[in-house]
Amino acid sequence: MEGYYITVSDIKDYLFKGRSFSLPPEAMKRVEECYAFLKDFARDRVIYGINTGFGPMAQWRVEEDDLKALQYNIIRSHATGAGEPLQPLYVKAAMLARVGTFLQAGSGIHPEVIRLLAEFINRGIYPFIPQHGSVGASGDLVQLAHIALTLIGEGEVFYKGEWRKSAEVLRQCNLKPISIHIREGLSATNGTSVMTGIAAVNQIYAERLLELALHQAVWMNEIAGSYDDWMSIPLNASRRHSGQQYAAQRMREIAQGSGSLLKREHYLYNKELNGEKLFSRKVQAYYSLRCTPQILGPIQETYSNSRNVIERELNSVCDNPVIDPASNNVYHGGNFHGDYISLEQDKVKIATVRLTMTAERQLNYLFHHKINEILPPFLNLGKLGLNYGMQACQFTATSTTAESQTLAMPNYVHSIPNNNDNQDIVSMGTNSALLCKRVIDNAYQVMAIHCIALAQATDCLKMEEKLAPATRRLYREIRELVPLFIEDTPFYNDIASVERYLREKEL
Repeated sequence: MEGYYITVSDIKDYLFKGRSFSLPPEAMKRVEECYAFLKDFARDRVIYGINTGFGPMAQWRVEEDDLKALQYNIIRSHATGAGEPLQPLYVKAAMLARVGTFLQAGSGIHPEVIRLLAEFINRGIYPFIPQHGSVGASGDLVQLAHIALTLIGEGEVFYKGEWRKSAEVLRQCNLKPISIHIREGLSATNGTSVMTGIAAVNQIYAERLLELALHQAVWMNEIAGSYDDWMSIPLNASRRHSGQQYAAQRMREIAQGSGSLLKREHYLYNKELNGEKLFSRKVQAYYSLRCTPQILGPIQETYSNSRNVIERELNSVCDNPVIDPASNNVYHGGNFHGDYISLEQDKVKIATVRLTMTAERQLNYLFHHKINEILPPFLNLGKLGLNYGMQACQFTATSTTAESQTLAMPNYVHSIPNNNDNQDIVSMGTNSALLCKRVIDNAYQVMAIHCIALAQATDCLKMEEKLAPATRRLYREIRELVPLFIEDTPFYNDIASVERYLREKEL
Protein backbone atom coordinates (compact mmCIF):
# COMPACT_ATOMS: atom_id res chain seq x y z
CA MET A 1 0.00 0.00 0.00
CA GLU A 2 1.19 3.50 -0.78
CA GLY A 3 0.29 6.74 0.93
CA TYR A 4 0.97 8.11 4.39
CA TYR A 5 4.46 7.46 5.78
CA ILE A 6 5.87 8.38 9.20
CA THR A 7 9.50 7.98 10.25
CA VAL A 8 11.36 7.74 13.55
CA SER A 9 12.63 11.25 12.84
CA ASP A 10 9.02 12.43 12.58
CA ILE A 11 8.22 10.76 15.89
CA LYS A 12 11.23 12.55 17.38
CA ASP A 13 9.94 15.91 16.16
CA TYR A 14 6.44 15.26 17.54
CA LEU A 15 7.79 14.14 20.91
CA PHE A 16 10.71 16.49 21.52
CA LYS A 17 10.44 19.48 19.22
CA GLY A 18 6.84 20.54 19.64
CA ARG A 19 5.79 19.69 16.10
CA SER A 20 2.02 19.66 15.68
CA PHE A 21 0.41 16.61 14.09
CA SER A 22 -1.80 17.26 11.08
CA LEU A 23 -3.91 14.72 9.24
CA PRO A 24 -2.96 14.28 5.56
CA PRO A 25 -6.07 14.89 3.40
CA GLU A 26 -5.23 12.28 0.75
CA ALA A 27 -4.69 9.56 3.34
CA MET A 28 -7.91 10.53 5.14
CA LYS A 29 -9.78 10.31 1.85
CA ARG A 30 -8.52 6.75 1.45
CA VAL A 31 -9.61 5.96 5.01
CA GLU A 32 -13.12 7.22 4.13
CA GLU A 33 -13.16 5.03 1.02
CA CYS A 34 -11.99 1.97 2.94
CA TYR A 35 -14.68 2.52 5.57
CA ALA A 36 -17.37 2.92 2.88
CA PHE A 37 -16.18 -0.25 1.14
CA LEU A 38 -16.30 -2.31 4.34
CA LYS A 39 -19.73 -0.97 5.25
CA ASP A 40 -21.07 -2.25 1.93
CA PHE A 41 -18.98 -5.44 1.84
CA ALA A 42 -19.98 -6.55 5.35
CA ARG A 43 -23.65 -6.90 4.43
CA ASP A 44 -24.66 -10.59 4.34
CA ARG A 45 -21.08 -11.81 4.89
CA VAL A 46 -19.50 -13.42 7.93
CA ILE A 47 -16.45 -11.35 8.90
CA TYR A 48 -14.44 -11.92 12.03
CA GLY A 49 -15.01 -9.34 14.72
CA ILE A 50 -17.84 -7.62 12.88
CA ASN A 51 -20.58 -10.22 13.30
CA THR A 52 -18.68 -12.94 15.16
CA GLY A 53 -17.21 -13.20 18.62
CA PHE A 54 -13.53 -12.58 19.27
CA GLY A 55 -10.65 -15.02 19.65
CA PRO A 56 -11.89 -18.53 20.60
CA MET A 57 -15.42 -17.08 20.58
CA ALA A 58 -15.25 -16.48 16.83
CA GLN A 59 -17.31 -19.61 16.20
CA TRP A 60 -20.36 -17.84 17.60
CA ARG A 61 -22.29 -15.52 15.32
CA VAL A 62 -23.46 -12.25 16.86
CA GLU A 63 -26.95 -11.03 16.03
CA GLU A 64 -27.57 -7.72 14.30
CA ASP A 65 -29.02 -6.06 17.37
CA ASP A 66 -25.84 -6.76 19.35
CA LEU A 67 -23.19 -5.60 16.88
CA LYS A 68 -22.53 -2.24 18.52
CA ALA A 69 -22.46 -3.80 21.97
CA LEU A 70 -19.92 -6.31 20.63
CA GLN A 71 -17.48 -3.50 19.81
CA TYR A 72 -17.95 -1.80 23.18
CA ASN A 73 -17.54 -5.13 24.93
CA ILE A 74 -14.09 -5.85 23.53
CA ILE A 75 -12.87 -2.45 24.71
CA ARG A 76 -14.31 -2.73 28.20
CA SER A 77 -13.51 -6.39 28.77
CA HIS A 78 -9.89 -6.03 27.68
CA ALA A 79 -9.03 -2.95 29.77
CA THR A 80 -7.38 -5.25 32.32
CA GLY A 81 -3.84 -3.91 32.54
CA ALA A 82 -1.82 -3.79 35.75
CA GLY A 83 1.26 -2.06 37.07
CA GLU A 84 2.63 1.45 36.71
CA PRO A 85 1.27 3.59 33.87
CA LEU A 86 3.40 4.26 30.82
CA GLN A 87 4.97 7.71 30.85
CA PRO A 88 3.24 10.30 28.62
CA LEU A 89 6.17 10.27 26.17
CA TYR A 90 5.58 6.60 25.39
CA VAL A 91 1.80 6.97 25.34
CA LYS A 92 2.06 9.75 22.77
CA ALA A 93 4.40 7.62 20.66
CA ALA A 94 1.92 4.73 20.85
CA MET A 95 -0.91 6.99 19.66
CA LEU A 96 1.25 8.22 16.80
CA ALA A 97 1.97 4.62 15.86
CA ARG A 98 -1.75 3.82 15.98
CA VAL A 99 -2.56 6.72 13.68
CA GLY A 100 0.21 5.54 11.36
CA THR A 101 -1.51 2.17 11.10
CA PHE A 102 -4.97 3.62 10.54
CA LEU A 103 -3.76 6.04 7.85
CA GLN A 104 -2.67 3.07 5.73
CA ALA A 105 -6.41 2.73 5.02
CA GLY A 106 -6.61 -1.00 5.58
CA SER A 107 -8.57 -1.15 8.82
CA GLY A 108 -12.05 -0.11 7.71
CA ILE A 109 -12.58 2.21 10.65
CA HIS A 110 -14.57 5.42 10.66
CA PRO A 111 -12.30 8.49 10.21
CA GLU A 112 -13.51 10.00 13.50
CA VAL A 113 -11.27 7.54 15.39
CA ILE A 114 -8.21 9.05 13.73
CA ARG A 115 -9.44 12.58 14.23
CA LEU A 116 -9.93 12.07 17.97
CA LEU A 117 -6.52 10.41 18.32
CA ALA A 118 -4.98 13.40 16.55
CA GLU A 119 -6.71 15.71 19.04
CA PHE A 120 -5.31 13.69 21.93
CA ILE A 121 -1.82 13.91 20.43
CA ASN A 122 -1.91 17.66 19.85
CA ARG A 123 -3.67 18.60 23.10
CA GLY A 124 -1.47 16.48 25.36
CA ILE A 125 -4.23 14.09 26.46
CA TYR A 126 -2.58 10.84 27.52
CA PRO A 127 -4.70 7.73 28.18
CA PHE A 128 -3.90 5.61 31.21
CA ILE A 129 -1.97 2.60 29.88
CA PRO A 130 -0.63 0.12 32.46
CA GLN A 131 2.70 -1.45 31.63
CA HIS A 132 1.57 -5.04 32.11
CA GLY A 133 -0.99 -6.87 30.03
CA SER A 134 0.23 -7.54 26.51
CA VAL A 135 1.49 -10.87 25.21
CA GLY A 136 2.14 -9.24 21.84
CA ALA A 137 -0.14 -11.41 19.71
CA SER A 138 -3.37 -9.99 18.55
CA GLY A 139 -0.94 -7.20 19.25
CA ASP A 140 -1.27 -5.10 22.38
CA LEU A 141 -4.89 -5.97 23.09
CA VAL A 142 -4.90 -4.92 26.73
CA GLN A 143 -2.90 -1.70 26.44
CA LEU A 144 -4.70 -0.62 23.27
CA ALA A 145 -8.01 -1.32 25.00
CA HIS A 146 -7.02 1.27 27.60
CA ILE A 147 -6.50 3.83 24.82
CA ALA A 148 -9.80 2.83 23.20
CA LEU A 149 -11.56 3.13 26.55
CA THR A 150 -10.71 6.83 26.68
CA LEU A 151 -11.80 7.31 23.07
CA ILE A 152 -15.32 6.17 24.00
CA GLY A 153 -15.31 8.58 26.95
CA GLU A 154 -14.47 6.13 29.71
CA GLY A 155 -11.33 5.40 31.71
CA GLU A 156 -8.73 7.95 32.76
CA VAL A 157 -6.31 10.32 31.06
CA PHE A 158 -3.31 12.34 32.20
CA TYR A 159 -4.00 15.95 31.23
CA LYS A 160 -2.17 19.10 32.29
CA GLY A 161 -0.31 17.39 35.10
CA GLU A 162 -3.09 15.35 36.69
CA TRP A 163 -5.13 12.18 36.26
CA ARG A 164 -8.75 12.87 35.35
CA LYS A 165 -11.80 11.09 34.01
CA SER A 166 -11.71 10.91 30.24
CA ALA A 167 -15.31 12.11 29.95
CA GLU A 168 -14.48 15.29 31.91
CA VAL A 169 -11.48 16.14 29.75
CA LEU A 170 -13.41 15.48 26.54
CA ARG A 171 -16.15 17.88 27.68
CA GLN A 172 -13.60 20.50 28.72
CA CYS A 173 -11.91 20.32 25.31
CA ASN A 174 -15.23 20.26 23.39
CA LEU A 175 -14.47 16.82 22.01
CA LYS A 176 -16.95 14.01 21.43
CA PRO A 177 -16.27 10.32 22.14
CA ILE A 178 -16.09 8.11 19.07
CA SER A 179 -19.18 6.22 17.93
CA ILE A 180 -19.30 2.60 16.93
CA HIS A 181 -20.00 2.15 13.22
CA ILE A 182 -18.65 -1.23 12.09
CA ARG A 183 -15.51 -2.52 13.80
CA GLU A 184 -14.07 0.45 15.68
CA GLY A 185 -13.76 -1.51 18.94
CA LEU A 186 -11.79 -4.39 17.45
CA SER A 187 -9.58 -2.24 15.27
CA ALA A 188 -8.79 0.21 18.06
CA THR A 189 -7.65 -2.63 20.34
CA ASN A 190 -5.95 -4.90 17.82
CA GLY A 191 -2.38 -4.22 16.66
CA THR A 192 1.24 -3.61 17.58
CA SER A 193 1.11 0.13 18.18
CA VAL A 194 2.06 0.22 21.87
CA MET A 195 5.15 -1.95 21.46
CA THR A 196 6.03 0.01 18.31
CA GLY A 197 5.61 3.37 20.04
CA ILE A 198 7.83 2.27 22.92
CA ALA A 199 10.35 0.91 20.42
CA ALA A 200 10.42 4.22 18.55
CA VAL A 201 11.26 6.12 21.74
CA ASN A 202 13.86 3.47 22.60
CA GLN A 203 15.36 3.98 19.15
CA ILE A 204 15.74 7.72 19.65
CA TYR A 205 17.45 7.29 23.00
CA ALA A 206 19.61 4.39 21.79
CA GLU A 207 20.96 6.39 18.86
CA ARG A 208 21.91 9.19 21.26
CA LEU A 209 23.70 6.64 23.43
CA LEU A 210 25.75 5.43 20.49
CA GLU A 211 26.84 8.93 19.54
CA LEU A 212 27.79 9.56 23.17
CA ALA A 213 29.76 6.31 23.28
CA LEU A 214 31.70 7.37 20.18
CA HIS A 215 32.62 10.67 21.84
CA GLN A 216 33.60 8.91 25.04
CA ALA A 217 35.78 6.45 23.13
CA VAL A 218 37.79 9.28 21.62
CA TRP A 219 37.95 11.14 24.94
CA MET A 220 39.17 7.97 26.68
CA ASN A 221 41.96 7.47 24.18
CA GLU A 222 42.95 11.11 24.48
CA ILE A 223 43.28 10.72 28.25
CA ALA A 224 45.30 7.52 27.78
CA GLY A 225 47.53 9.20 25.15
CA SER A 226 46.84 6.33 22.74
CA TYR A 227 48.28 5.92 19.29
CA ASP A 228 45.53 6.81 16.81
CA ASP A 229 45.83 3.95 14.31
CA TRP A 230 43.04 1.97 16.01
CA MET A 231 40.60 4.20 14.12
CA SER A 232 42.60 4.48 10.89
CA ILE A 233 41.02 4.03 7.46
CA PRO A 234 43.23 1.14 6.23
CA LEU A 235 42.80 -0.87 9.43
CA ASN A 236 39.02 -0.59 9.59
CA ALA A 237 38.46 -0.81 5.84
CA SER A 238 40.22 -4.16 5.85
CA ARG A 239 37.33 -5.63 7.83
CA ARG A 240 34.25 -5.45 5.68
CA HIS A 241 31.61 -4.40 8.19
CA SER A 242 29.75 -1.15 7.60
CA GLY A 243 29.16 -0.53 11.31
CA GLN A 244 32.83 -0.77 12.18
CA GLN A 245 33.75 1.55 9.35
CA TYR A 246 31.02 4.01 10.41
CA ALA A 247 32.26 3.97 14.01
CA ALA A 248 35.87 4.52 13.00
CA GLN A 249 34.96 7.32 10.59
CA ARG A 250 32.80 9.04 13.18
CA MET A 251 35.58 8.81 15.77
CA ARG A 252 38.09 10.24 13.30
CA GLU A 253 35.73 13.19 12.83
CA ILE A 254 35.34 13.65 16.59
CA ALA A 255 39.12 13.40 17.09
CA GLN A 256 39.92 16.15 14.59
CA GLY A 257 42.24 18.70 16.21
CA SER A 258 43.21 16.54 19.17
CA GLY A 259 46.57 17.35 20.68
CA SER A 260 46.87 14.22 22.79
CA LEU A 261 46.44 11.30 20.37
CA LEU A 262 49.80 10.06 19.10
CA LYS A 263 51.07 8.98 15.70
CA ARG A 264 52.77 5.62 15.82
CA GLU A 265 55.10 6.64 13.02
CA HIS A 266 56.40 9.53 15.14
CA TYR A 267 57.48 7.25 17.98
CA LEU A 268 57.61 3.47 17.59
CA TYR A 269 58.28 3.64 13.87
CA ASN A 270 60.90 6.36 14.30
CA LYS A 271 64.28 4.65 14.54
CA GLU A 272 65.79 7.62 16.37
CA LEU A 273 63.20 7.49 19.17
CA ASN A 274 62.54 3.78 19.64
CA GLY A 275 65.68 2.77 21.48
CA GLU A 276 63.90 1.99 24.76
CA LYS A 277 64.16 -1.55 26.14
CA LEU A 278 61.09 -1.14 28.34
CA PHE A 279 58.55 1.14 26.77
CA SER A 280 57.23 3.83 29.11
CA ARG A 281 54.10 4.24 26.99
CA LYS A 282 51.81 1.31 26.14
CA VAL A 283 52.42 -0.09 22.67
CA GLN A 284 48.70 -0.89 22.45
CA ALA A 285 45.83 0.37 24.60
CA TYR A 286 43.45 -1.91 26.51
CA TYR A 287 40.66 -3.50 24.50
CA SER A 288 37.93 -1.24 25.91
CA LEU A 289 39.82 1.69 24.35
CA ARG A 290 41.46 0.24 21.27
CA CYS A 291 38.66 -2.07 20.08
CA THR A 292 35.85 0.46 20.19
CA PRO A 293 35.26 0.44 16.39
CA GLN A 294 34.90 -3.33 16.54
CA ILE A 295 32.62 -3.17 19.61
CA LEU A 296 30.47 -0.20 18.66
CA GLY A 297 30.29 -1.22 14.98
CA PRO A 298 27.86 -4.12 15.41
CA ILE A 299 25.86 -1.98 17.84
CA GLN A 300 25.50 0.66 15.13
CA GLU A 301 24.34 -1.96 12.62
CA THR A 302 21.85 -3.36 15.13
CA TYR A 303 20.42 0.09 15.80
CA SER A 304 20.27 0.86 12.08
CA ASN A 305 18.34 -2.31 11.33
CA SER A 306 16.03 -1.65 14.25
CA ARG A 307 15.16 1.78 12.85
CA ASN A 308 14.24 0.19 9.52
CA VAL A 309 12.01 -2.41 11.17
CA ILE A 310 10.29 0.17 13.39
CA GLU A 311 9.58 2.44 10.42
CA ARG A 312 8.13 -0.41 8.40
CA GLU A 313 5.90 -1.32 11.35
CA LEU A 314 4.82 2.29 11.88
CA ASN A 315 3.54 2.28 8.31
CA SER A 316 1.90 -1.13 8.24
CA VAL A 317 -1.64 -2.36 8.65
CA CYS A 318 -1.18 -4.36 11.84
CA ASP A 319 -4.69 -5.40 12.85
CA ASN A 320 -7.03 -8.13 11.63
CA PRO A 321 -8.83 -8.59 9.35
CA VAL A 322 -7.26 -6.40 6.67
CA ILE A 323 -9.65 -4.51 4.41
CA ASP A 324 -8.55 -4.14 0.78
CA PRO A 325 -10.91 -2.25 -1.52
CA ALA A 326 -8.44 -2.64 -4.41
CA SER A 327 -9.01 -6.40 -4.57
CA ASN A 328 -12.60 -6.15 -3.35
CA ASN A 329 -11.89 -8.42 -0.41
CA VAL A 330 -11.35 -8.74 3.33
CA TYR A 331 -8.40 -10.87 4.40
CA HIS A 332 -8.08 -12.73 7.69
CA GLY A 333 -4.59 -13.35 9.04
CA GLY A 334 -2.12 -12.33 11.72
CA ASN A 335 -0.65 -8.91 10.96
CA PHE A 336 -1.09 -8.13 14.66
CA HIS A 337 1.68 -10.56 15.61
CA GLY A 338 4.53 -8.60 17.22
CA ASP A 339 7.52 -10.74 16.30
CA TYR A 340 9.31 -8.07 14.27
CA ILE A 341 9.31 -5.56 17.10
CA SER A 342 9.96 -8.17 19.78
CA LEU A 343 13.03 -9.61 18.09
CA GLU A 344 14.47 -6.18 17.24
CA GLN A 345 13.94 -4.89 20.77
CA ASP A 346 15.79 -7.90 22.14
CA LYS A 347 18.64 -7.18 19.77
CA VAL A 348 18.71 -3.49 20.67
CA LYS A 349 18.61 -4.46 24.34
CA ILE A 350 21.57 -6.84 23.98
CA ALA A 351 23.54 -4.29 21.95
CA THR A 352 22.85 -1.61 24.57
CA VAL A 353 24.04 -3.90 27.34
CA ARG A 354 27.28 -4.34 25.40
CA LEU A 355 27.60 -0.56 25.05
CA THR A 356 27.07 -0.21 28.81
CA MET A 357 29.63 -2.91 29.58
CA THR A 358 32.20 -1.09 27.45
CA ALA A 359 31.57 2.17 29.30
CA GLU A 360 31.88 0.38 32.65
CA ARG A 361 35.23 -1.11 31.61
CA GLN A 362 36.48 2.28 30.47
CA LEU A 363 35.37 3.65 33.83
CA ASN A 364 37.39 0.96 35.58
CA TYR A 365 40.43 2.02 33.57
CA LEU A 366 40.03 5.60 34.79
CA PHE A 367 39.62 4.57 38.42
CA HIS A 368 42.33 1.89 38.60
CA HIS A 369 45.65 3.72 39.01
CA LYS A 370 47.69 0.54 38.60
CA ILE A 371 46.12 -0.02 35.18
CA ASN A 372 46.18 3.51 33.78
CA GLU A 373 49.45 4.46 35.57
CA ILE A 374 48.80 8.19 35.07
CA LEU A 375 45.82 9.03 37.31
CA PRO A 376 45.29 9.05 41.09
CA PRO A 377 43.15 6.23 42.55
CA PHE A 378 39.48 6.84 41.80
CA LEU A 379 40.41 10.25 40.38
CA ASN A 380 40.90 11.44 43.95
CA LEU A 381 42.43 14.93 44.08
CA GLY A 382 42.13 15.10 47.87
CA LYS A 383 44.15 13.32 50.56
CA LEU A 384 44.45 9.60 49.88
CA GLY A 385 42.94 7.67 52.75
CA LEU A 386 40.99 10.65 54.00
CA ASN A 387 39.16 11.37 50.71
CA TYR A 388 37.62 8.84 48.32
CA GLY A 389 37.11 10.61 45.02
CA MET A 390 34.71 8.67 42.79
CA GLN A 391 35.26 5.31 44.45
CA ALA A 392 31.61 4.72 45.36
CA CYS A 393 30.39 5.90 41.93
CA GLN A 394 31.89 2.72 40.53
CA PHE A 395 29.62 0.67 42.78
CA THR A 396 26.60 2.27 41.14
CA ALA A 397 27.96 1.83 37.61
CA THR A 398 28.90 -1.78 38.25
CA SER A 399 25.62 -2.78 39.88
CA THR A 400 23.58 -1.04 37.19
CA THR A 401 25.58 -2.74 34.46
CA ALA A 402 25.08 -6.09 36.20
CA GLU A 403 21.31 -5.56 36.26
CA SER A 404 21.37 -4.87 32.52
CA GLN A 405 23.37 -8.04 31.93
CA THR A 406 20.66 -9.97 33.75
CA LEU A 407 17.98 -8.29 31.62
CA ALA A 408 19.86 -9.18 28.42
CA MET A 409 18.19 -12.59 28.23
CA PRO A 410 16.02 -12.54 25.08
CA ASN A 411 12.32 -12.15 25.80
CA TYR A 412 11.29 -13.07 22.25
CA VAL A 413 11.66 -16.78 23.07
CA HIS A 414 9.37 -16.62 26.13
CA SER A 415 6.13 -17.56 24.43
CA ILE A 416 3.43 -18.94 26.73
CA PRO A 417 0.21 -20.19 25.12
CA ASN A 418 -3.01 -18.62 26.38
CA ASN A 419 -6.52 -17.63 25.25
CA ASN A 420 -7.72 -21.26 25.24
CA ASP A 421 -4.64 -22.01 23.10
CA ASN A 422 -6.00 -19.82 20.32
CA GLN A 423 -2.90 -17.72 20.94
CA ASP A 424 -0.65 -20.76 21.03
CA ILE A 425 2.53 -18.85 20.16
CA VAL A 426 2.96 -15.19 21.07
CA SER A 427 5.65 -12.53 20.66
CA MET A 428 5.83 -10.85 24.08
CA GLY A 429 6.75 -7.76 22.05
CA THR A 430 5.63 -5.14 24.56
CA ASN A 431 7.53 -6.85 27.35
CA SER A 432 10.58 -6.89 25.08
CA ALA A 433 10.22 -3.17 24.39
CA LEU A 434 9.76 -2.34 28.09
CA LEU A 435 12.78 -4.41 29.10
CA CYS A 436 14.76 -2.67 26.37
CA LYS A 437 13.62 0.67 27.81
CA ARG A 438 14.90 -0.37 31.25
CA VAL A 439 18.30 -1.29 29.81
CA ILE A 440 18.52 2.03 27.94
CA ASP A 441 17.62 3.91 31.14
CA ASN A 442 20.39 2.00 32.94
CA ALA A 443 22.85 2.85 30.20
CA TYR A 444 22.24 6.57 30.64
CA GLN A 445 22.99 6.27 34.34
CA VAL A 446 26.31 4.53 33.66
CA MET A 447 27.19 6.98 30.89
CA ALA A 448 26.46 9.90 33.21
CA ILE A 449 28.95 8.57 35.76
CA HIS A 450 31.42 7.95 32.95
CA CYS A 451 31.14 11.55 31.71
CA ILE A 452 31.76 12.93 35.20
CA ALA A 453 34.81 10.66 35.50
CA LEU A 454 36.16 11.71 32.10
CA ALA A 455 35.88 15.37 33.08
CA GLN A 456 37.61 14.72 36.40
CA ALA A 457 40.39 12.73 34.68
CA THR A 458 40.89 15.61 32.25
CA ASP A 459 41.41 17.98 35.17
CA CYS A 460 43.69 15.53 36.96
CA LEU A 461 45.99 15.65 33.92
CA LYS A 462 45.37 19.37 33.24
CA MET A 463 44.81 18.53 29.60
CA GLU A 464 41.65 20.40 28.64
CA GLU A 465 43.44 22.38 25.92
CA LYS A 466 44.85 19.18 24.41
CA LEU A 467 41.41 17.72 23.79
CA ALA A 468 39.83 17.75 20.35
CA PRO A 469 37.27 20.56 19.94
CA ALA A 470 34.40 18.04 20.01
CA THR A 471 35.46 16.33 23.24
CA ARG A 472 36.51 19.65 24.79
CA ARG A 473 33.01 20.95 24.16
CA LEU A 474 31.51 17.94 25.91
CA TYR A 475 34.01 18.35 28.78
CA ARG A 476 32.95 21.97 29.29
CA GLU A 477 29.27 21.14 29.18
CA ILE A 478 29.72 18.45 31.83
CA ARG A 479 31.78 20.84 33.96
CA GLU A 480 28.94 23.37 33.87
CA LEU A 481 26.83 20.75 35.63
CA VAL A 482 29.50 19.18 37.84
CA PRO A 483 32.49 21.41 38.74
CA LEU A 484 35.90 20.04 39.63
CA PHE A 485 35.77 18.40 43.06
CA ILE A 486 38.48 17.74 45.64
CA GLU A 487 36.61 17.26 48.88
CA ASP A 488 34.18 14.34 49.19
CA THR A 489 30.67 15.21 48.07
CA PRO A 490 27.36 13.40 47.47
CA PHE A 491 27.11 12.55 43.78
CA TYR A 492 23.51 11.41 43.38
CA ASN A 493 22.18 14.79 42.25
CA ASP A 494 25.14 15.27 39.92
CA ILE A 495 24.56 11.88 38.31
CA ALA A 496 20.87 12.64 37.86
CA SER A 497 21.50 16.08 36.33
CA VAL A 498 24.09 14.74 33.88
CA GLU A 499 21.78 11.87 32.97
CA ARG A 500 18.96 14.32 32.17
CA TYR A 501 21.35 16.43 30.15
CA LEU A 502 22.62 13.46 28.11
CA ARG A 503 19.07 12.35 27.33
CA GLU A 504 18.25 15.79 25.94
CA LYS A 505 21.55 16.59 24.24
CA GLU A 506 22.12 16.32 20.51
CA LEU A 507 25.81 15.51 20.00
